[in-house]
Amino acid sequence: MIGPSSLSGLAFLRDARRGRASSYDTTGGNRDFWLLQPGETRALAQIEGAGCVRHVWMTLGSREEAYPRRSVLRMSWDGAPTPCVEVPAGDFFGVGHGLIKEYWSLPLTMSPRDGRGFNCFFPMPFASSARIELTNEGERRLMAYFYIDYELYDRPLENAAYFHAQWRRENPTEGWGDDARRLAGDREYAAEVFSTPNLSGEGNYVILDARGRGHYAGCNLNVDCFRRGKNDWYGEGDDMIFIDGDATPTLHGTGTEDYFNTAWSPQREFCAPYHGQPLASGTEEWPWGGKQSMYRFHIEDPVHFRESIRVTIEHGHANENSHDYSSTAYWYQTEPHAAFPALPPVGERLPRG
Repeated sequence: MIGPSSLSGLAFLRDARRGRASSYDTTGGNRDFWLLQPGETRALAQIEGAGCVRHVWMTLGSREEAYPRRSVLRMSWDGAPTPCVEVPAGDFFGVGHGLIKEYWSLPLTMSPRDGRGFNCFFPMPFASSARIELTNEGERRLMAYFYIDYELYDRPLENAAYFHAQWRRENPTEGWGDDARRLAGDREYAAEVFSTPNLSGEGNYVILDARGRGHYAGCNLNVDCFRRGKNDWYGEGDDMIFIDGDATPTLHGTGTEDYFNTAWSPQREFCAPYHGQPLASGTEEWPWGGKQSMYRFHIEDPVHFRESIRVTIEHGHANENSHDYSSTAYWYQTEPHAAFPALPPVGERLPRG
């Protein structure tokens, strides 16, 4: 069994052979990138045997707006009939809205220059094979530089689950609130909203719905508050996680900002190993308006499930608000996995202007 990969375990010998798939120029020149034509899919890595992907680095380039949403990463382990990872490339590496932005966390970063250095350190074990693909669903050429660093073993890792990632969007969420009264700062209306109960999670935004045995490792959530107004705060939505078929939330939180480990209606960008808000687009006149991106990783506190898990969050208290929500969930589980929701076509993935 392979030992831990933390700093404390670095001195210990391990039975592993290192491999790499990359875009290097095989002629010995400096053309160290691949060009993907519109609609083209390329296999970045096809690995045979037992092993584990340890690191993915990538940088993409295109003259097309929102190209991080137009390009899609797909990954499959051990010949799974459908992808175990299916996410627009920018969202996979941690920031949505078709944007790139310098930030850091423990498993994911967008590094200088200008956030264009994408890194993923989630371990991705496999027993017999791994396949990683990139698709250009844009209308212009896509340039891709990449490294995929992996280990090969004589036998599969013991008791290891498979890495999964899934993208979702609800645009807009179906809120029941009165926008005019909220944006006007009507205090009676606010009291009515906050006294409205939601104990079942009905109507919540769904981040993940999975079946099998495994553990949820976290997500990024992207919100576009496109209705302009000083009181259009996107928070107060409780996280509600249902485990193994529980009819009421197994884990019930206290608000959107609380789940992402911030507090009191944050308005500034912040990054830490397990939580952060790399994108905050508010202004003095519109403090929480525009595009927001936040992440929470359950690395020290994974959420275990034996049969199923459903990770949800309210869009405003009791689902009052109508905003543009999208997310990427990351988790580990046994195979087979439940079918993912169909990835929307490009036109339905593009961010609001």
